[in-house]
Amino acid sequence: MDKEKLITTAKTMMQSPKGILAMDESSPTIGKRLGSIGVDNNETNRVKYRELIVTTPKLSDYVSGAILFDETFHQKMSTGILFRDYLNSIGILPGIKVDKGAKDLSNHPSEKITEGLDGLRERLSEYADKGAKFCKWRAVITIGDSIPSTACIFGNTHALSRYASLCQEHSLVPIVEPEILINGNHSIQACYTVTKTVLDSLFEQLTIMDVFLEGTVLKPSMVISGTENKKRANYDDVAKTTIECLKLCLPNELAGVAFLSGGQTDEESTMHLNIMNKSNKSLPWRVTFSYARAIQQSALQSWLGKDDNIKKAQAVLADRAEKCSLASIGSL
Repeated sequence: MDKEKLITTAKTMMQSPKGILAMDESSPTIGKRLGSIGVDNNETNRVKYRELIVTTPKLSDYVSGAILFDETFHQKMSTGILFRDYLNSIGILPGIKVDKGAKDLSNHPSEKITEGLDGLRERLSEYADKGAKFCKWRAVITIGDSIPSTACIFGNTHALSRYASLCQEHSLVPIVEPEILINGNHSIQACYTVTKTVLDSLFEQLTIMDVFLEGTVLKPSMVISGTENKKRANYDDVAKTTIECLKLCLPNELAGVAFLSGGQTDEESTMHLNIMNKSNKSLPWRVTFSYARAIQQSALQSWLGKDDNIKKAQAVLADRAEKCSLASIGSL
């Protein structure tokens, strides 16, 4: 573990006024995105779409790092340049999603456990050798009747801590992502309780595994009402409750926080982040974004798979990225 390298990378990832772009959709997930606009899910179209994203003018003004899927990490753009090399050339750190997805948790209906620890050390060695600077692992926690269970929380936070330790062994900054799903009719208070329990468990496990927190980035969900709740909390309440939860659970030495958008609308994801930063000027860690759909979705709808729409789609994407950037410093 090179602690100085980890600190340098984490500071670059967390530099103001930027955030992290999540463009690490698996092949099935990107297939759903492309299918929503009537575009076939083949490698040619995946390259074309992701090239549209990374070549968006001024993207590096708003984005410090980009999380890639394995295919994209090893893939060349139409110019013959590897995506990871192109990102480096424009000042965006290339990162890599390394988990193998959320699978059914045995003996626990409706709950998931993220797999991918087997062989991870060897995969991380290859990614580091090829220029990856950071990694991401996503756990999935569902709020429902009698869930999440202790088994689900412990199993996922333990896996996150083992992944983080392996990353740092290769001087790769781990993004740890314990996503509390927004689906359901739960209240913001229920979300707060679950989020606090999950974060407490996560940082206990990270401590047990001797994970270097100054070289670790947290990618949490916001504390928010379920999408089916008929009395959803407003922007101010979400921002206030989320920050309260983070202050209670997060060690000061943590490198930073980069929220997932997690099914929020574009407006919700930026307004919540903006209020957090506008109302809290002296937090011990930077609070920014690591969004996927909240940056990409409107651009995807503008593109529709047509070359003539690329510049229009890039303008939409740049606008979304800029708004997220402004929200990350409370200036939206």
